[in-house]
Amino acid sequence: MLKTILVAVDGSPSMELVIQALEQFQLQPTTNIIFSHVISAQESDSETLADRPHLDSGEYLQEKLRLYQDKLDLRSELEIVHGDPAEEIIRLANIYKADLIIIGSRGLTGLNRILQGSVSAQVVAEAHCSVLVVKDNGQ
Repeated sequence: MLKTILVAVDGSPSMELVIQALEQFQLQPTTNIIFSHVISAQESDSETLADRPHLDSGEYLQEKLRLYQDKLDLRSELEIVHGDPAEEIIRLANIYKADLIIIGSRGLTGLNRILQGSVSAQVVAEAHCSVLVVKDNGQ
C-alpha cells in the first residue's frame, strides 16, 4: 500500500501527464500526496524572468498545484524549494518517507542530455523508493 507519494513537477506541459499518472492509481483515503517543485539554483534570475516569469515567485505554480490539491480527496501538501532538482526531490522523498516518486521526463538526448543532465535518471539511480517516470511521447 502506498502511504506517501511525492509528485515532482516542474511547471512544464508534461506536468499534466505527471498529474494524470497520479490519478490512475487507486489510492487509499490515508495516502498522503506531496506535490513538490524545485526552483533550480542553476537558473539565473534573467533566465527565469525571460523564460518563465510566473515561476520566479512560484505563485502561478502554487496556484495551479492548489487546484490539483482541491480535486483530490486525499491529504496533500505543497513543497516548493530551491536547489538542485534531483537532490531536492530525493531529500524530500527521504524526509516524507515516500513510498513512490512520480516524475516527468523531458526526453533529452545527445548533447542536451550531457549538458543539462537528466533529473529523472538521477532520481531513479539515487532514490530509496520506487520511481515512476512519466514520458511525454508527444515531444
